Amino acid sequence: AARAEQADDSELQHLADTFQILASTTRLRIVEALARGDLCVCDLSAVVGVSESAVSHHLRHLRQMRIVRFRKEGRMAYYRLDDAHVGALFRLGLEHVRE
Repeated sequence: AARAEQADDSELQHLADTFQILASTTRLRIVEALARGDLCVCDLSAVVGVSESAVSHHLRHLRQMRIVRFRKEGRMAYYRLDDAHVGALFRLGLEHVRE
């Protein structure tokens, strides 16, 4: 019965890739900031404390893994978490390490 409920290999690989991309304190700070609301690259840079170029680089990886998404307003791009699961994953992980 336990074997029938196991995730398939492709699901597990995607999950492993997700954890790997989140294995960066800078990326986790970006996720933490976006859990509070939409932000542009310049605001994320100020909150996270790294250059806009570095934030953009991290956001590209986070977008590829469907952790964040963006919307355009004129010339500005605003980033947000892709869905509520990402915020929940962050909160649960933080709760786990704080116990």
